[in-house]
Amino acid sequence: MSAGTLATAIDVASDAQRVEAHFRAVAAALDQALGAGERYTAALDAETSDFVRLNRGRVRQAGRVSQRYLRLRLIKGARHAEHRLTLAGDEGRDAAAAVDALAGLRTALPELADDPHLMLPEGVADSRHVAFGDLAAPAAAIEQVIAAAHGDDLVGFYAAGPVYRAFANSEGQRNWHAVATFSLDWSLYHAADKAVKSTLAGTAWSHTALASRMQAARQKLALIARPPHAIAPGCYRAYLSPSAMEEIASLLRWNGFSARAVATKQSALGRMESGMRLDERVSIREDFLAGVAPGFQSDGFARPARVPLIERGALAGSLVSPRTAREFGLSANGANTWESPEALSMDGGSLDDDDAVTALDTGLLIGNLWYLNYSDRPAARMTGMTRFATFWVEGGRIVAPIDVMRFDDTLYRMLGDNLEALSREPELMLSTDSYGSRHLTSVRLPGALVRDMTFTL
Repeated sequence: MSAGTLATAIDVASDAQRVEAHFRAVAAALDQALGAGERYTAALDAETSDFVRLNRGRVRQAGRVSQRYLRLRLIKGARHAEHRLTLAGDEGRDAAAAVDALAGLRTALPELADDPHLMLPEGVADSRHVAFGDLAAPAAAIEQVIAAAHGDDLVGFYAAGPVYRAFANSEGQRNWHAVATFSLDWSLYHAADKAVKSTLAGTAWSHTALASRMQAARQKLALIARPPHAIAPGCYRAYLSPSAMEEIASLLRWNGFSARAVATKQSALGRMESGMRLDERVSIREDFLAGVAPGFQSDGFARPARVPLIERGALAGSLVSPRTAREFGLSANGANTWESPEALSMDGGSLDDDDAVTALDTGLLIGNLWYLNYSDRPAARMTGMTRFATFWVEGGRIVAPIDVMRFDDTLYRMLGDNLEALSREPELMLSTDSYGSRHLTSVRLPGALVRDMTFTL
């Protein structure tokens, strides 16, 4: 299949207008269908996305997905019930389907118990955010990718198009969030288990950025063709790239910053409540201004622009969902149900990216990690494997690739006692997840130079 057979570009502005008008029409029908004492919330998750799968530097599969899902909740007193339905795109039919779903929830409510942790927004906080960058037409983007690969064995996945989140409730609150993004997740394959993994994502396609990333990947591809350098288990100096740091941050996203996990002593950062600290150069926050996530969550709570989580190495806050706020007497700050960050951002340091290998001097240059898990959650001890292009460096020069190794170390060592430097410019990485739908989550992270990192095999 050639790139020329891909679909024409999405008219993002027209698509967004249709989806927004459609959602407002469904919400208006729900407003009219409510009975005495009833309230509703409605959250929309929608997208129009192009997907392209590549293998051996050629297009193998391409398609476009347009989908709209509505999560409808009916509340009366302290009882509530929820229904998730697929919208077909026809205002009349979808409005009728939503009203029918509301009637079904109405019959279920008398059978339910009161929810002591139910919490809804007080007042109305409308918002509207539209951010459409310059996305390339799918055929043009993929033609550039194939050309940039220069015949190398490229395997990858491209996704692009507008993603929508919206909220409405019976109090008249309306929130609309529309953003157009793309992500290209690819590897240049050498042989056996040797490959160089790269990503490029954002709100505006850049041929220049693609060429730069592809050239960097090709240089590493030549390096991994060298015979591997064997090293014994032990402690080594290491530089963790932003992509490797993303895997560490992804593990922390699960309960690390959750107020509920902190309150129930299940957070990996729980010891920071007792005074344990990271290096004072480490500052982490939930920063919606730096990402692509909406400024509201699915219950209608507005999100502050920034939520401090770690400031100068000390625990500064946590993500508090409405239910956790009600149960533990806290103030909600717009967190999702799982209290997982959606726009995690970490400050950079003083190390120029181009100087990372020189500053490492002798040790491991780690491009990616995978299969991370906790080996001791209360101690924030993590274990995982190196992946793809990880190299042995001597005297500030890359010598050879290394075979896969397992690390086992604590966050308090890696980003605490043993942290030597953070790279100056944090890298914004958008989620490439598309299971069920494309995700509007991101991280913005620097690389980290670590004095001593433990590898067990």
